[in-house]
Amino acid sequence: MTKRRLPKPSELKQILRPKPIVLNPTERRLAGAHTIADLRMLARKRTPRAAFDYTDGAAELEDSLRRARQAFRSVEFHPNVLRGVSDVDTSKEILGKRSALPFAFAPTGFTRMMNHEGESAVARVAQRNGIPMGLSTMATTSIEDLAEAAPEARKWFQLYVWRDHKAGEDLMNRAWAAGFDTLMLTVDTPVAGARLRDVRNGLTIPPALTLKTFVDGAMHPSWWFNLLTTEPLTFASLSQFDGTVAELLNQLFDPTLNFDDLDWVRQTWPGKLVVKGIQNVDDARDVVKHGADAVLLSNHGGRQLDRAPTPIELLPAVLDEIQGDAEVWVDTGILSGGDIVAAIARGADAVLIGRAFLYGLMAGGERGVQRCVDILRAEMTRTMQLLGVRTLADLKPSHATMR
Repeated sequence: MTKRRLPKPSELKQILRPKPIVLNPTERRLAGAHTIADLRMLARKRTPRAAFDYTDGAAELEDSLRRARQAFRSVEFHPNVLRGVSDVDTSKEILGKRSALPFAFAPTGFTRMMNHEGESAVARVAQRNGIPMGLSTMATTSIEDLAEAAPEARKWFQLYVWRDHKAGEDLMNRAWAAGFDTLMLTVDTPVAGARLRDVRNGLTIPPALTLKTFVDGAMHPSWWFNLLTTEPLTFASLSQFDGTVAELLNQLFDPTLNFDDLDWVRQTWPGKLVVKGIQNVDDARDVVKHGADAVLLSNHGGRQLDRAPTPIELLPAVLDEIQGDAEVWVDTGILSGGDIVAAIARGADAVLIGRAFLYGLMAGGERGVQRCVDILRAEMTRTMQLLGVRTLADLKPSHATMR
């Protein structure tokens, strides 16, 4: 027979500890997000389908994106023990300057469509946390406005070489004058990929208020309110355009792009040059010969060629070929601090994240982007401690193998 008794008030006090009441709804919402997957769920609830799918989707069957994520899942960590890891340093030098974390915010297009705070909010988070941020040619905030929003942030500009070289030269001159120290030349877009979610959603810039979007808007009134009561959604670096995203991209991208164009960019741009969109060893070697300071192994987040190479799996062969003549970066499929640690352990000099911070932006604006950084930093720190390493330089390929 179990003997029962009434609990003492002091005993109840130990277990009855209600959480502090958070009055701000955004802070309350974000406090429940503990992973990037949690931020994605919040983003999906708060953003109209066309805008969310633009971020979340990829090309055709989306195999490139799926395989990239699965490749990171297949990484097996091999920890060392008894190493004393009370203090962990997550900083890393990227193209000659120290970054507090080994990743940067990737350049993303149409960012104010995800949340009205847009690129400026992302830049402020980058400045506050001591990490770089890339601004896209397809940005919805101008070069000059971004520089004003975050004057102390390390800013990079991403360029598509247009059919009209004069327009590209003007953008490079404006970026350099505004304090951007690095140019990222994207070379994997001779034509636009078949992003079928956007096609099915009829995504246009600015968003068109069709019957379908009107019904969707009724479920996301705050998004539409913010869109309609802030500055019009336009491409800050482009002239006026009204049509679908696919139509715009096919007008903008140049299928004649070749190494002569790369040479022209290298001669025109006085700062550091990163070539973005490399997907094989030969191209990596050749762009370095043509003056690239860093090679970004990227399949454009799976948004261009479906069934493209997976950057994290391509990394070792490119490192063997480059032999330290340029930095080698990776992106695509990175959704956790563990993914970032795995990429650095396998030899990457830096990592770019895109969807991860966009999920945060959609979930809670600037505070959501900060929550993304907080999550990734905490996951990185914990993973490094569990691996028995105190600095990123201590990470070796033997710490992270592919199963």
